[in-house]
Amino acid sequence: MGIDVKRIRRDFPILSARMNGKPLVYLDNAATSQKPRQVIEAIYKYYTQYNANIHRGIYAIAEKATQAYTDSKAKVAKHINASSIEEIVYTRNTTEAINLAALTWGEANIKKGDRILISEMEHHSNMVPWQLLSMKKGAKLDYIKLDSSNSELDMQSLGEQLEKKPKLVAITHVSNVLGTINDVKEIAKMAHKHGAKVLVDGAQSAPHMKVDVKDIDADFFALSAHKMLGPTGIGVLYAKRDILEHMEPLIGGGDMISTVDFYSCTWNSLPWKFEAGTSNIADAIGFGPAIDYLDRVGMGSIRQHEEKLTKYALESLEDMKNVKVFGLGKENLKKRGAVISFGIKGVHAHDIAQVFDSEGIAIRAGHHCAMPLVTQRLGESALARMSFYLYNEEKEVDKAVQAIEKVKKIFRID
Repeated sequence: MGIDVKRIRRDFPILSARMNGKPLVYLDNAATSQKPRQVIEAIYKYYTQYNANIHRGIYAIAEKATQAYTDSKAKVAKHINASSIEEIVYTRNTTEAINLAALTWGEANIKKGDRILISEMEHHSNMVPWQLLSMKKGAKLDYIKLDSSNSELDMQSLGEQLEKKPKLVAITHVSNVLGTINDVKEIAKMAHKHGAKVLVDGAQSAPHMKVDVKDIDADFFALSAHKMLGPTGIGVLYAKRDILEHMEPLIGGGDMISTVDFYSCTWNSLPWKFEAGTSNIADAIGFGPAIDYLDRVGMGSIRQHEEKLTKYALESLEDMKNVKVFGLGKENLKKRGAVISFGIKGVHAHDIAQVFDSEGIAIRAGHHCAMPLVTQRLGESALARMSFYLYNEEKEVDKAVQAIEKVKKIFRID
């Protein structure tokens, strides 16, 4: 069943704004999503009606804040099908979630000579932490190569690398450059047969499709609230309970302890032992109504809408001369997220983005925090990128196509 985009757009105040004198067309959702008024109002209500610290006060507004914070975790746990909130650790973002896994589980379990396996399409957030850990531990970082199309993982390469018995496979669910949806369930199955733990970077999947961590059988799953209608400053590290129980805390201080004397301490229960100090309470509370909003619209409906929009955009671009689109084509929509990276022959991506900006259209330009993929694998210095969400419309794609024509005209590209 389709979604009522016009009704949805009324919930997002910023979508009625103007940029450079033009109606805002926001096509940078892979970077961050816009926020519905329900999220904005929840944060405002917290600060104006029950602003207090959590897990400490026994007075009414402190208890209300604690309950709202806990409720948001329960919504996240249900949304991704975690067993309980004990498996949901709040972080600042996906990047911090992956670093938390690297600096706790990785620090304890990766030894000299061990192998960590990631792919050539990873975001820096799922690459640099493992580079740092490998250098520190004397471990070997291996890569799953892309296939000859430079659009999908080479499954033969995956199989060959798994034969080397990596301790960990860390893989993106959806590429933020190519839009490729990786079969993380199959990858996890293969990795587990070889004794590896599996971490899934879900920054680009959790906002756009149904995620079931039990079905995937991920040992770790990381996501960010700000890409899924929620506030900035809140991310999630999901991990299986038995893994979290054996992980040491990364940061020490208040709230993560059970007992403390002058020479020793014991840890709080899950997940609080990983959340030292005062948490980002307001934005955690704001994440709750973001999850509610996504669940109300339905992740299946969102995915269906984005498939239709991506197909329309790919069809609109396919016959444009000197415009190159990266990633799978329209015949592979089931394997493709709502991300379209492209280039115009003879024009730098930053110049493309500036022309789009003059037309009120927000897109991304650069290496998209995936420099090895863009520069070394795809052979581009930078790419322009459009990315869609539940509130985008076909007429916005039309405006983007018109902006491309303007770029070509300005730079005299046939």
